Amino acid sequence: MKDTLKTIPGSITAPQGFLASGVFCDIKRLGTGKGSNKGKKRDLALILSEVPATVAGLFTTSQVCAAPVKVSLPRARKGRAQAIVVNSGNANACTGAQGLRDAREMAAIAARIFRLPAESVLVASTGRIGVPLPMPNVKRGIQAAAGLLNTFPESAQHAAEAIMTSDTRPKEIAVEFELDGRVVRIGGICKGAGMIQPGMSPTGARPASAPRQGLHATMLCFLTTDAAIDSKALKAALAEAVANSFNRITVDGDMSTNDTVILLANGLAENPRMVANAGKGSKAHLAIFQTALNHVCLELAKMIVRDGEGATRFVTVHLSGAKSFADADAAARAVANSSLVKTSWFGGDPNWGRILGALGYSAAEIVEEKIDVAYSAPGSSKLLYALKRGQPTGTFFDSLCKMAAQKEFDLHINLNLGKAKAVIYASDLTEEYVEFNKGDVSDPASLGG
Repeated sequence: MKDTLKTIPGSITAPQGFLASGVFCDIKRLGTGKGSNKGKKRDLALILSEVPATVAGLFTTSQVCAAPVKVSLPRARKGRAQAIVVNSGNANACTGAQGLRDAREMAAIAARIFRLPAESVLVASTGRIGVPLPMPNVKRGIQAAAGLLNTFPESAQHAAEAIMTSDTRPKEIAVEFELDGRVVRIGGICKGAGMIQPGMSPTGARPASAPRQGLHATMLCFLTTDAAIDSKALKAALAEAVANSFNRITVDGDMSTNDTVILLANGLAENPRMVANAGKGSKAHLAIFQTALNHVCLELAKMIVRDGEGATRFVTVHLSGAKSFADADAAARAVANSSLVKTSWFGGDPNWGRILGALGYSAAEIVEEKIDVAYSAPGSSKLLYALKRGQPTGTFFDSLCKMAAQKEFDLHINLNLGKAKAVIYASDLTEEYVEFNKGDVSDPASLGG
C-alpha cells in the first residue's frame, strides 16, 4: 500500500474543500514563557472546511486538562464539525471558569464570522500554563485569519507555523491515493518539541496502557481529508493511527494538559462512503484509508521527536518477548524515559547496564538471565548484540560505539518471556534541553508553565 501513496504539497489544504491561514496577533508577548519568546511570529491558526465535515478527536488523559480540551472533546464526540481555531503562546490551562468562557468565545467568534453553529467550531491552545488569554488580541487574530483563508500550500504552512512554540520548524505532510477510482487526500500539521509523551483517548479517560507521569505542555495535530467516511469508522481509524504514532513517542516523559489530535473528513472526494461494520468492499477501502492515515500520523509523530528540545539522536526502541503488551509497553517506556539511558545516547555510549537498570525498575516482569540487547541501523535486520541472555557478548566495544554514535539508530531488547512487543520512538537528553528548560529566577518572564 505504501507504494501507492504519493506525497504531495499542501498539508491540510491539499484535500479538496479545506482552507487555512495563520497570523500574528501578539498572544505570545502576553503570558509567554521562554519556550515561546520568539518575537513577532504567527500565533493563531484557522482551519475551515467549505462544507460540514465528519470529525474525530483524541485528547489528553491528564487529570489536569486545559479549557480548550474541555470544550472541544464533547463537541468532537458528536461527530460533526467544520472549523478549528488554534492559538500558540498561551495554553489556556489552569485558568478556571474564565478559561472556559474564553475557549467558548474563541469558537463563537469564528462561528459568527462564518455563520456556523458554535458547536461546529473546535478550539485548541498551546503555550504557557496559568495565564488568561488576551481575548482582544485573539478576536483580532481570528478576524484577520478569516480574511486570509486560502487553499494555497503557503496558507497551510502559515497555519503550521502559527501553532509552534519551542519547535524549530513547522511539521506538515500530505498524501494522496485512490479509492474505487477516486483520488483521496489526507493532510496534516502538528507541533511539539518538549514535554512530550502523549497518552490520548477519545474520551479523555486513561487507557490501560496510558503513561501516568507528567502533567505539562503540549503536542497538537490537525488532520484533514476529503474522504467520504462515517463518524464511527473515522473515530476507529483515528484511534488506531494515534495508538501507533503519537501515543508511541517520548521526548522527556511528560504528558500535556492540552494534547489534541483532530481529524476532519468532508467527503468531497466522492468515493463510496466508508462505514463501520460494512461489507467486503467497504472493508477493503477502510483498510487502504487506515494505512494512509497511519502513515501520515507516524511521519508527523516522528517529526516531533526529531525536533525534540536539544535532541541530537532519534532512537527507535523495539521491545519484544514480553508476557503481555502492558509489560512490553512499560519496559520500553522505562528505557526510553530513563535520564541515564538518554544521556548515554547523547554521548554515543552503548551502555547496556543502564538499559538493564531501567528494565529492572519497570513494571514489567523480566528475568535478567534471559535479556538480549542489540543495536542496528534504522530498519535493519542486521543486529549488533551487546548482551545475550543477560551476559555481554564478544562484540567489539568500538563497533557498538560507532552504532550508538549515529544520529538515528534502533535499540532492540528481547525479554525472551513471551510474544508481546511494543515500539517507542525517543530522543536523547542533552545539556541544551536542561539549559532551555531550567528557568531563570532573575527573569520572571521566563518562568511558568
